[in-house]
Amino acid sequence: MTTAGIVAEYNPFHLGHRHQLTALRALLGQHCAVVAVMSGNFVQRGDFALLPKHLRAEMALRCGVDLVLELPTVYAMATAETFARGAVGILQAAGVVTHLCFGSESGNLEELQAAAACLDGADYREALQRELRRGLSFASARQRAAEAVCGRPLPCLEGPNNNLGIEYLRALRREKSPILPITVRRLGAAHDSREPSAETASASLIRRLALAGKNAGVWMPEEAAAVLDRAAGAGLAPASRDRCERALLAVLRRMEEEAFRPYDGGSEGLYHRFYQAVGRAETTEALLENCKTRRYAMSRLRRMMMAAYLGLEPPPPSPPFLRVLGATERGRDLLRQMKKEAALPVLTKAAGVRKLGREAEAFLRRESRYTDLYALACPVPPPPGMEFVTDPVMLS
Repeated sequence: MTTAGIVAEYNPFHLGHRHQLTALRALLGQHCAVVAVMSGNFVQRGDFALLPKHLRAEMALRCGVDLVLELPTVYAMATAETFARGAVGILQAAGVVTHLCFGSESGNLEELQAAAACLDGADYREALQRELRRGLSFASARQRAAEAVCGRPLPCLEGPNNNLGIEYLRALRREKSPILPITVRRLGAAHDSREPSAETASASLIRRLALAGKNAGVWMPEEAAAVLDRAAGAGLAPASRDRCERALLAVLRRMEEEAFRPYDGGSEGLYHRFYQAVGRAETTEALLENCKTRRYAMSRLRRMMMAAYLGLEPPPPSPPFLRVLGATERGRDLLRQMKKEAALPVLTKAAGVRKLGREAEAFLRRESRYTDLYALACPVPPPPGMEFVTDPVMLS
């Protein structure tokens, strides 16, 4: 069976995501199965997901995905390189994925593969360190270093979806994976755009509409909009960092300066600046603004803040299991195949983790703690312990 893997956040699932599914099945055939590796309750930009993970998985399943596996928080809320490494590792370990499909502004796979090869070279790593020592942001230093090594402009390094795609390609190279990459050109509104295009609205705009109590569903497939409406009616959405602001600041204000060091990310002394900002800030937005410089992207600062709040630990080389968030009937066929071919245990019910050993139990208990802290961002917080009582979404 041809099976395409997608790395996604579906925060929330929108018309652009449906376009990607339509395009990949046009390329690989209408009977192609789709496995999505999806961020859990926290996302790569360093924030709470708009809806809890099982509801976002349901959106995906109702809109054409067959199986949703969780990208654990330690990978989901990390740099693009770690995010991609974790997600590609899960797709590889599943043992059933033949293709990896990702969206890009470029739409040119050869161009993206050339950039990936450049970034894997020793010359690039040396050039990157030189540019970083000049005080440039990581994105600017990366662009300049790569273009210096390649000896030509690399416009594909400028788009956020291009950059994630390049990291997926690098991860496939490191894994020596037989999974074949394909890219679908991203259409419609740009990433983080505040205005919709004729075809789509960005996920950022949809989130802003939902948080403002406006009609966000008009920019989503009907099936996904219905899940959002149901979640809002139950008090589970939209989740917002504003609801956790005092809890978040309370955690940060209790931390000593050295306690921020593990979340620095670049060993550049940012944790000093962060600690000082915590002592002055009355809101999380003020904290982030006080830390912001040309060198530090806001997403990096948000991830640092949220990692400290969660007490996030460094990600292991791979997760101890593949966590199932939901499946359709065809997805359940894939699960039966995975139980024979997957390189990691497949966990469908949380109680099954006891059979996988202490390391796996500890990993899931940490994820449960993150879920309990996520719950505080919901309009009506669910009780603690939901990680162990919420079953995967199974659709016929």
